[in-house]
Amino acid sequence: MSGKTVGAAQFKAECLKLIDEMARDHLPVTITKRGRPVAVLTPVDAPQRSLIGLMEGSVSGYDDPFAPVVEPSEWDALA
Repeated sequence: MSGKTVGAAQFKAECLKLIDEMARDHLPVTITKRGRPVAVLTPVDAPQRSLIGLMEGSVSGYDDPFAPVVEPSEWDALA
């Protein structure tokens, strides 16, 4: 997977356009400074999921949320 190489000044001037092209083409953009690579901007493969609701459905049931999960005699801190 190759991609596009741009100088830092060009990236600064055309940042939003280059990001849009990268998202469309799914190719990384290498940013150079004085001809040497200093950064690589890569497209995101999968859409980011929101943290809100991420654990929904992972708990099947819990009757008393204030009761201990295990008996106090099973705690390592008491040993």
